[in-house]
Amino acid sequence: MSTLATAASTSAFTDHELTLEQFGRVAALLYDHCGIAMRPGKEGLVRARLAKRMRKLAIADFAMYLELVGDGPAHPEFGEMVDALTTNKTSFLREHAHFDYLRETVLPSLGPNVRIWSAGCSSGEEPYTLAMLLLDQSTMGPVRDARVLATDISQRMLTAAQAGVYPAEIMNDVPPEWRRRFWSRVDRNDEAGWLSATPPLRKIVNFARLNLMDHWPMHGPFDAIFCRNVMIYFDKQTQQRLVERFWSLLRPGGHLFVGHSESLTGTAHQFRYIQPAVYVR
Repeated sequence: MSTLATAASTSAFTDHELTLEQFGRVAALLYDHCGIAMRPGKEGLVRARLAKRMRKLAIADFAMYLELVGDGPAHPEFGEMVDALTTNKTSFLREHAHFDYLRETVLPSLGPNVRIWSAGCSSGEEPYTLAMLLLDQSTMGPVRDARVLATDISQRMLTAAQAGVYPAEIMNDVPPEWRRRFWSRVDRNDEAGWLSATPPLRKIVNFARLNLMDHWPMHGPFDAIFCRNVMIYFDKQTQQRLVERFWSLLRPGGHLFVGHSESLTGTAHQFRYIQPAVYVR
């Protein structure tokens, strides 16, 4: 194919307009199946991000793409669309004040069995951080039965999390002792500088796909639930239902951690405020 033809083909994918009606259909699909509220004003973001998916699939028309994902989660591309339209930003020890509070206040008060849920775990940095904290003998004592349930709607993110392999450069905030104890160096794609979770770390974390809008198969109770930077995608009504469901799965005295950009202000709930983004049942 000539350079001119290639440029014309690429232009066909990038210049096609997303109509307001089509934006509304995307927003309705996200809300109906995932609870995600895609508000007016995000048309440019939706167009740009879905155009990348369309180029990969060689689809030049938004109508054709919407026909592809119109059945919702039944089609594999629906999950790819959700991934494209949401942000999977995370890091080890992100919002470290939460982990300080967990280590200093929550864990010392618990018995030998500890259950924590990382809801919206993305690529796994949060649940692995929790697992390292739970395995830290100076914090936990010699014997604990500790488990972290890590769930996410994105199968792509879960696959990356289950692999448990990360570039060493993103672990600068992880204490050197933890890196030595819980991670081993590996080569990946013939490149050095990668770290892999050790078996003791992997044993603590159980990954599972879960849409927070669907039935929850687990029964709890949990000692803590981390649902951070997830509810920002939901409207108040959906947040209300979600907070009520979290309450029912926490033991009395259990803690709910939300993102620092989130709060339960404006939501009717029974939680007691502890400190920014930390609540207790």
